[in-house]
Amino acid sequence: MEKRRIEILAPAGSYASFKAAINAGADAVYAGGPKFGARAYADNFTKEELIEAIKEAHIYGRKLYLTVNTLLKNNEISELPEYLSPLYEAGLDAVIVQDIGVLELVREYFPKMDIHASTQMTITGYRGAAFMEGQGISRVVPARELSLEEVRMIKEKTGLEIECFVHGALCYCYSGQCLLSSMIGGRSGNRGQCAQPCRLPYTVEGEKKYYLSPKDICTLDLIPELAEAGIDSFKIEGRMKKPEYVAAVTAMYRKYTDLYMQNGKKGYKVSSEDKRILMDLYNRGGFSAGYYRQHNGQNMIASDRPNHAGVPAVKVESQKGRLIKGKILTDLHVGDVLDISGSYT
Repeated sequence: MEKRRIEILAPAGSYASFKAAINAGADAVYAGGPKFGARAYADNFTKEELIEAIKEAHIYGRKLYLTVNTLLKNNEISELPEYLSPLYEAGLDAVIVQDIGVLELVREYFPKMDIHASTQMTITGYRGAAFMEGQGISRVVPARELSLEEVRMIKEKTGLEIECFVHGALCYCYSGQCLLSSMIGGRSGNRGQCAQPCRLPYTVEGEKKYYLSPKDICTLDLIPELAEAGIDSFKIEGRMKKPEYVAAVTAMYRKYTDLYMQNGKKGYKVSSEDKRILMDLYNRGGFSAGYYRQHNGQNMIASDRPNHAGVPAVKVESQKGRLIKGKILTDLHVGDVLDISGSYT
């Protein structure tokens, strides 16, 4: 019996990120083309770059999935067969879809193409997953708001592959259901144009904070539980992130997934140094484990700031005018930025 392998699925908002993901050990990469992707403001790929990426991925025994995960209008969906045809011929491994019209069209024109149900499709239970299985879906990316037990039930009651987000940004609302960006600025998240109003400050009872801004998720500690729930693919969020971020996060999940698969749950432990590296790459006031273990909670929200918070780097010991002296807490490099706050008198 072939040993089970959990896929590490990395994001690529550019060809450079694709290369970074492959070199860091990703089994598969998901990317958007010039049309129909939920990250309209990522660099994205040209048609020629996608064809080249598919070929390169296959040389290394990896896969490439294409995001076609926006809601399409009648005049747009007619363009889809021509858009997908050269990619299908090049060996595209799967398309990730939200629109059920897109699902039907792909199934009709490209019957041998694997179709993955995007998290934008908001599959929240096993019955919804089973229905989509009957429509030709081979893999489901459940709503990110599900618990591990709910994910496990989908796996047990369907024959679908399960792909779940394990690291990166989290939406305040159910993915695909938030209309706030569209209402405030006319930029719909279901059209790939989310302006992220959840990352803006709001005033409640006179106090201005980032009440709707969730912390990024980090699930390194949960890898044994995620694996035991039957998840087949660990998905990293970040098509808007730089190649350096993609490479480092992908390598980290490759390392610990392999560690668990080789040694099992007993003795599994994530080093504090590796956690610090991930924090240093990007965090919004720390990480959370998302909804896998809890229903909701204030500890999931980064109310003080919506962007990268960094890690403690210097403990200030004295200040004299513009001269500040302190103790270094971590390695510092040329180009690092120090954010110093508080009073030191």
